[in-house]
Amino acid sequence: MTLQDFIEKLPQRFQPEVVAGMSTNFHFDLSGEGGGQYTIELIDGQLQIHEGLVGEPRCVITAKADDFLGVLQGKINPMMAVLTGKIKISNQGELLKYAKIFGLM
Repeated sequence: MTLQDFIEKLPQRFQPEVVAGMSTNFHFDLSGEGGGQYTIELIDGQLQIHEGLVGEPRCVITAKADDFLGVLQGKINPMMAVLTGKIKISNQGELLKYAKIFGLM
């Protein structure tokens, strides 16, 4: 799995009925090989994915692409990644609210 795979498959895992009426904006800023900058926007229950950083984020996730993918693949414990600074999250409450919906948990 690559970061691009995760981003491209997100709409397939997404369930619009679960987030009807909800809105948020996440920025992913992932450095290193296979990294990139992406925005996941949820506007009134509609998912939009953008390459690049678009709009005002409610949560910014910053990491090396390898570390982020390690968490997604279950190779790195997410709590340890956050505690050791491998992954930085600007608004953990917002991430927890949407993590399962976005397939991050």
